[in-house]
Amino acid sequence: MILILIDQHVLMVQLQEMISFCGGVKANAASGMAVHDDCKLKFLELKAKRTYRFIVYKIEEQQKQVVVEKLGEPGQSHDDFAASLPADECRYAIFDFDFVTAENCQKSKIFFIAWSPDTARVRSKMIYASSKDRFKRELDGIQVELQATDPTEMDLDIFKSRAN
Repeated sequence: MILILIDQHVLMVQLQEMISFCGGVKANAASGMAVHDDCKLKFLELKAKRTYRFIVYKIEEQQKQVVVEKLGEPGQSHDDFAASLPADECRYAIFDFDFVTAENCQKSKIFFIAWSPDTARVRSKMIYASSKDRFKRELDGIQVELQATDPTEMDLDIFKSRAN
């Protein structure tokens, strides 16, 4: 009897995930948070066409979904990216990091940044932490993950060391 109930629960969760896609929003079963289609679309444009240098994502708590907040132009720098993250609010971000290897080869790595400053509200930190893994799975092609809680953890040298 217990085994049947567990199987039914698993099927219900899978069914909810399958039918949750509606109106440009895909629900996150773990946290109840949804991911707007623009999030994935803009990421694919960054990855394939290099249309953007960075993307900043925000969780809209009222709508319970992750949305694109800001797009960085291809010519913008790491400093522009770091400045685009709010000092006291959590965000997710993607940064297309260009660098030169020790062999003098030009390379690029796509970073996923979970920005959770110490000054952010505890509730916000919890929401972002519980939604992070599912959101990351929506963005296929992330090469490096970085968790940052203050601006020193977003330093250019950190990106360089993590890229190699």
